[in-house]
Amino acid sequence: MTVARTICLGFLAVILVGALLLMLPFSTASGEWNSPVAALFTATSAVCVTGLSVVDVGKFYSFWGQFFLVLLVQVGGLGYMTATTVLLLLLGKRLGLREKIAVQQSLDVQGLSGLAGLLQSIIATTLVFELTGVILLMTVFVPQYQDQPLWALWQSIFHSVNAFNNAGFGLFSDNLVQYVTNPVMNFTITGLIIFGGIGYGVIMELYQWIRNRIMRNPCRSNFSLNFRVATSTTIALLILGTIAFYATEFRNPNTLGALSLPHQLMAAWFQSVTPRTAGFNTIDITKMTTAGLFITIALMFMGASPGGTGGGIKTTTVRVLLDCTKAVLQGKEVVLGSQRQIPSALILKAVAVLVGSIGTVIGATILIALTDAKLDFIHILFEVVSAFATVGLTAFGTANLSIPGQLVIIAVMYVGRVGVLLLMSAILGDPKPSFVNYPEENLLVG
Repeated sequence: MTVARTICLGFLAVILVGALLLMLPFSTASGEWNSPVAALFTATSAVCVTGLSVVDVGKFYSFWGQFFLVLLVQVGGLGYMTATTVLLLLLGKRLGLREKIAVQQSLDVQGLSGLAGLLQSIIATTLVFELTGVILLMTVFVPQYQDQPLWALWQSIFHSVNAFNNAGFGLFSDNLVQYVTNPVMNFTITGLIIFGGIGYGVIMELYQWIRNRIMRNPCRSNFSLNFRVATSTTIALLILGTIAFYATEFRNPNTLGALSLPHQLMAAWFQSVTPRTAGFNTIDITKMTTAGLFITIALMFMGASPGGTGGGIKTTTVRVLLDCTKAVLQGKEVVLGSQRQIPSALILKAVAVLVGSIGTVIGATILIALTDAKLDFIHILFEVVSAFATVGLTAFGTANLSIPGQLVIIAVMYVGRVGVLLLMSAILGDPKPSFVNYPEENLLVG
């Protein structure tokens, strides 16, 4: 079995186990068996760190159901191979070549050396951020639930884990709309989303840079191209997204219009962060303007950064494609990014990711337009992109989808999490090198 098939089947196995656990009577608040489709949908959404749900998670699931949900989100955020490998290391097992290659591909890192140390760093980073999030969120939930300290603690844990893993499940029926004016909630959740989605490699480089500064280490600490591209693109998208959301929604009385200027800016910032790719919301998405919905779709499709817990086509893919366009417009034959030449193989990969992603979105949109013809096109496209980019926002309520429509969304969430190229590699097998050179010929393009 190829490494790609191992990863894809591993995610599938975790989803099926999670669906079984969520079907059990003690996982539901009513104590009755859960619907197989609802359990499968929720498990897929959790493992794919999406956040879409056909039920009200806070009311429908018992504590144990919510606990299983958090575990599935954590496994999904770390990645199947990372979680499995960490378990093997905890059991004292040594990593074989196959496991190392699988982890390398799932984390998208170069080389096989030092993977055990890298995994330990990832786990430590995850724990530090999630525990920090728990502590900060307790300052919000403890005063709110003074007579229920354990419930306040669980609320903090649940939302911190979901935020850092870019999942977006909430225990409130309105998600986080009631906290739209709470700065601690807004900036804690957005901070966890940003660091969770920017990638572990970027976080570790930043940590090393800070450490060298504190220790006054004379060694050079130049940031890698991946760090510069991921951070600069992320910052640019966050700023542009905030401005765009404010410009399109500040007059809408159902979203930002009823808020004061500082709270409008904070809500616009939150809504700029969460589409990439967490799924929390502090305003009612169903009442956004069409322009606001389309901006959200664009941000969701671009997504987070490689090596993180988010989805989408990734910020680095967007940057490579923009640099390609810039090179063509300038008449250059090489593509440059941050004063570095981008390899042609990387450009081809970026194009393949874009084409595969667009194809998946178009196909799923057509299917749901057939199964749920009563829905508006913008809402169907929003739901499909949200599922593919593993975001979790919905513009009309996922529960309103028909069963066939829900099954399509389940498939889209799975494809979005494992990745289009990895899934195709699992289906078609490892590519075979070609030793045949064909003659070159021009054709008209554009």
